[in-house]
Amino acid sequence: MIDASSLITYIAIVFGFVFIPGPATLLTMARATSSGTRVGIATGAGVAAGDIVHTFMAVVGLSAVIATSALLFSVIKYAGAAYLVYLGIRSILGKVSTDRASGMLTITTTEAFRQAVLAEMLNPKTALFFLAFLPQFVQPENGSVALQLAALGVVFVLLGLLSTVAFAFGAGRLGDFLRRNPTVLKWQGKAVGSIYCALGFHIALQER
Repeated sequence: MIDASSLITYIAIVFGFVFIPGPATLLTMARATSSGTRVGIATGAGVAAGDIVHTFMAVVGLSAVIATSALLFSVIKYAGAAYLVYLGIRSILGKVSTDRASGMLTITTTEAFRQAVLAEMLNPKTALFFLAFLPQFVQPENGSVALQLAALGVVFVLLGLLSTVAFAFGAGRLGDFLRRNPTVLKWQGKAVGSIYCALGFHIALQER
């Protein structure tokens, strides 16, 4: 297994990564602000589930296939970008129902979880990150490489989930405050949709 010093170094680096706001954090905060803390946490859990898939892909070598195939990378990238833009446009143009008591956009935790899983799985940059980053802390002399990769991936997922849950709580509290403003209630769906569209365009412009 991984030796203690390497694991501590890895945790310290990952801890810094996951608390720097990125696409997963923005998705979580957008959902928590507009639909409440529970939906934000469900979004963070969906991101974590997507990262588990990326860990599996790194262990079995599928991430390496994506890294070496320009066509496959582009297909996944544009599929992910299109999905996020679709969610964004639906939120901007759609007649989104609102909980009259709280002013929250009504989306179930199940739907938020499913959307986050797909969005994270369809981000090829995340797959390449796992492929490039995890092996740096693998030491073949310490046993099964696959088990070490899996363990490192699980640690990353758990720390990432801790991060998104923390952001979800903070954004949920902020959302409670903002929703007291009638203007915010009117525009929150368009704001969330704009964030999704921006993330979609960001993914579409990514290079390998």
